[in-house]
Amino acid sequence: MSKKFLTDVIQKSTEMTGVASGQLAANLIAAIKEEIVENGRFSLPDFGTFTVRETAKRSALNPRTGEKIQVKAGATVRFKASPALKGAAFAGAKKAKRKAAKSKAG
Repeated sequence: MSKKFLTDVIQKSTEMTGVASGQLAANLIAAIKEEIVENGRFSLPDFGTFTVRETAKRSALNPRTGEKIQVKAGATVRFKASPALKGAAFAGAKKAKRKAAKSKAG
């Protein structure tokens, strides 16, 4: 999903101009970021939850040189899909599989 995708959906579902729908999409993204920073999580019913997880200090290998390096502790954002989204994605995957099998057979 991209900002342009959100802008297009907003513009198609409302009578907003492209500029106004782009600004609304940017404001939505900024509000989500702000909520994650303030509370450490953001949840959309029937979609999923974004949560902040701390990462520990660790050592890793540089894939190019094979040298061991130290990675600092930090944080990352994790997404967990809701049961409704998982069900819809599974149904979509099954439908795509059937469609692909039909096109091969035909």
